[in-house]
Amino acid sequence: MTTSASPGTEAGVRYDQDGPVATVTLCRPDVLNAQTPAMWSELTDISRKMPGDVRVVIVRGEGRSFSAGLDLSVARGDGDSSLPQLAALSPAECAERIAGFQEAFTWLRRPSLVTIAAVQGHAIGAGFQLALNCDFRVLADDARFSMAEVTLGLVPDLGGTKRLTELVGPSRALEICVTGRRIAAPEADRIGLATAVVPGAELAGAVSDLAAAVLAADQGAVAEIKALLAGATGRSYAEQDRAEREAQTRRLRDLMGAE
Repeated sequence: MTTSASPGTEAGVRYDQDGPVATVTLCRPDVLNAQTPAMWSELTDISRKMPGDVRVVIVRGEGRSFSAGLDLSVARGDGDSSLPQLAALSPAECAERIAGFQEAFTWLRRPSLVTIAAVQGHAIGAGFQLALNCDFRVLADDARFSMAEVTLGLVPDLGGTKRLTELVGPSRALEICVTGRRIAAPEADRIGLATAVVPGAELAGAVSDLAAAVLAADQGAVAEIKALLAGATGRSYAEQDRAEREAQTRRLRDLMGAE
């Protein structure tokens, strides 16, 4: 059964659901899906209203690019989330406002969901961080990543720096962030940013196949594995061993119907 909920289209985001698979589409192709605070509000709203039977979320961009990053016309304007307005807030208020923006991205890391970014064309700044918050990044061969915040004198602040560091290491992550350079799909694949790189015409099929593979696995096991691996880098070997046995105990009890 396919359901669709698209009131957010006006904000530049569309939500569609087909059984346990939800697709979130950035739909401002005329500006290469440049992001705005209104889009982030819609993404957060989607995360809060998403039905509990969703297991896989696919994030994609309409048109020829995934997302060109922050919409600078909004950022430099006079709205209450523009850069000048944010700078005018107290430090605590500014940090709180940014925390609200981060919610639009960080829900993609929930253990109960497996999230897949389908990336074609540019994924710059906020677009790169949106992809980084997903568990998997399947790239078309024309994909380009760039952490371009430094070109505005800013830092990446939408939940992407930890995942980037985990994927490529601190030295490479620093180089990517301080240069803001473009990373083509072959390099993204080589340094660990890409789960797979496929011809553009095969992107949708590759993402669909990956989603099907996830759905074929036991839902409880997938959630435990995601949580187990997400915390691994912050644990010692002994702590990770303990986390493994605790997770396995929960799985055994659940599978056997233990009280």
